[in-house]
Amino acid sequence: MTELSKNGSSVRSPITWVPTLYFAQGLPFYAVALVAGLMFKSLGVPNDQIARWTAMIGFAWVFKPLWSPFLELAPSKKTMVVLFQFLGGLSLGLIALALHTPLWFAACIAVLAVAALAASTHDIVCDGLYIASLSNKQQAAYAGWQGAFFNAGKFISLGGLVILAGYLEKQIGVKPAWSVIFLIIGAIMVSLAAYHIWSLPQVRNTAVKDKSIAGISNTLWEVLVDFLKKPGIWGMIAFIILFRAGEAQVQTIGPLFLREARELGGLGLSTVEVGAVYGTAGTVAFLLGSIGGGYFTSWLGLKRAMFFLILAMNLPNLVFYYLSHSLPTDLTLITAALSLEMFGYGFGFVGLILFMMQVVSVGKYQTAHYAFATGVMQLGFVLFKMISGDIQMALGYKNFFLWVLVSAIPVLVLSRFMRVGPKENGDKLDKAESTQAPASAS
Repeated sequence: MTELSKNGSSVRSPITWVPTLYFAQGLPFYAVALVAGLMFKSLGVPNDQIARWTAMIGFAWVFKPLWSPFLELAPSKKTMVVLFQFLGGLSLGLIALALHTPLWFAACIAVLAVAALAASTHDIVCDGLYIASLSNKQQAAYAGWQGAFFNAGKFISLGGLVILAGYLEKQIGVKPAWSVIFLIIGAIMVSLAAYHIWSLPQVRNTAVKDKSIAGISNTLWEVLVDFLKKPGIWGMIAFIILFRAGEAQVQTIGPLFLREARELGGLGLSTVEVGAVYGTAGTVAFLLGSIGGGYFTSWLGLKRAMFFLILAMNLPNLVFYYLSHSLPTDLTLITAALSLEMFGYGFGFVGLILFMMQVVSVGKYQTAHYAFATGVMQLGFVLFKMISGDIQMALGYKNFFLWVLVSAIPVLVLSRFMRVGPKENGDKLDKAESTQAPASAS
């Protein structure tokens, strides 16, 4: 299967590499951000430690724009993609070894940090290869594949692999079970890297005038200064950070609450049950919410839709408040409730993506400024994730989920006092472009 590239040469059809490329982007992200937390919960690590250390690892995605220009010094985008897939796979596979060392928790955090650096850097070169290899028409045609297979990483990791972990915990023990899981994740990443040696198009990096470290640093500084000079930028930054306040805390503590023993205020679900709830029905609900949120915003316009999108992002968190009070045992009810929460999360998250694209990133350095905006977005997630464990342990689950609902109020208030939609006199993006965001933004 071949198609014409941007320059008219014959290359393999994007269908042979776009799905696998973005699956390779999503899988390590969810492995580090979510699966590792469930592993630590099975191993008896307290919630505050899980939240704090996994959040600190997430800083790799916050600061990735700062080293993105230096990747242009490499001769080929394909080479960098394959390199960081291999590195990420090897790092995740090393969790199996780290788990069996005397200082296993510290060793796992260190290896996960290396995996996060590899994965976040892979995000940059992955998106760059996608943009450089495909025409605008092709980018639009394959955008659906891009987002779907990024989220397939969540479906596979939080679904199938967590379910398998729960089964193996009973058969061979907790540490051996999670060793197998991370060996599988690492093997998948290495296999994808080997496949991409064959399938990816060979894209040379754009020649830069000044290839010195100082020259690239000056360019980075110019882009950063231009970003910070945007009118109202500090209000925009505050809005982006606060948008994820409630969601970051729920996404961190929610799965731990499901695993927590009932006598300690949790639902007492097994690893298998959490995998079934989050990795299957929850992921499907998230995807449906994302699609629905896109159509809703397209119909109403971002400015008018934003208030409703924020509500959609946060009101479903009432689900956890209800669950923490009623402590149901019916898995069907729990699955339905959490599917509602995930649908709202997907529906509302569209608002943040479009805000960054249509309001924050408009200008001379649109692509670079979008990268900075996604870094700010991840900063908001990391900051609230980091403190969520301490707050939960101080308040207990019932009051914690009430606090999560209160956390949504500042961004709702701020949305009434600042511009949250594109200018009506020309900054509006083309409709086809405005609904497409790089998968790594999630």
